[in-house]
Amino acid sequence: MARKETTQRVVISTIGAWFFGFLIFFPILWMVLASFKTELEAFAIPPSFLFFHWTTENYVTVQERSDYLHHAMNSIIIAGGSTLIALLIAIPAAWSMAFSPTKRTKDILLWMLSTKMMPPVGVLVPIYLIYKSFGLLDSRIGLVFILCLGNLPIVIWMLFTYFKEIPRDILEAARMDGATIGRELVYVLTPMAIPGLASTMLLNLILAWNEAFWTLNLATSDAAPLTTFIASYSSPEGLFWAKLSAASTLAIAPILVLGWFSQKQLVRGLTFGAVK
Repeated sequence: MARKETTQRVVISTIGAWFFGFLIFFPILWMVLASFKTELEAFAIPPSFLFFHWTTENYVTVQERSDYLHHAMNSIIIAGGSTLIALLIAIPAAWSMAFSPTKRTKDILLWMLSTKMMPPVGVLVPIYLIYKSFGLLDSRIGLVFILCLGNLPIVIWMLFTYFKEIPRDILEAARMDGATIGRELVYVLTPMAIPGLASTMLLNLILAWNEAFWTLNLATSDAAPLTTFIASYSSPEGLFWAKLSAASTLAIAPILVLGWFSQKQLVRGLTFGAVK
């Protein structure tokens, strides 16, 4: 029997949701506000929330000191490239595990997930030496490759759960009509799993965009994305909070806008599969 929702319960739930949503969003709001302060106001105690001297000097300084568009283009290429390659590998892999499983399928899935439990610093030295030998240091291709491998287990796991929700009878009907495996993937499975594919792509894009460990250790200038752009404002002399906030705001702005406009698709995709 469904529980009856009273007006009081709805109001309390709404207030609670807005309260916790504000707590989660507050650090981002504070960072944006700090980016419009001077360095002295950014350090001021007690801090000023809205009533301070607003200035865009930090954004001008950040753009003069660093080439924002260069770092942003690197982030777009690296995050987009790693996401695209991961999807091209994960879709057939997840299809085979969902619709043609073997007795080792669960073991393979658990093994892939276990690789995410290993700290990246544990393989930093061998990866660095391999990249140095093949000339992949400070290259977009090298970062695309390492981020693709790092996020691939998550992509396969998510697609596997989405594909498991698709009725097997539909695929069998397509095979009876003479569809090959390739046509089955492209014309039958993929259109039915678009919500799951979209949410997986967005999540992987966000993870690749925010990746800092590998980008800071494997890139310096030519292939440096926005994470390196932010880290450049931490120096031995100290942290320049206002400029650091301006750089961080510029770095998260593209992915924040993308997430805002695609939130419905993301929620729909996350509730499409067996993610409970």
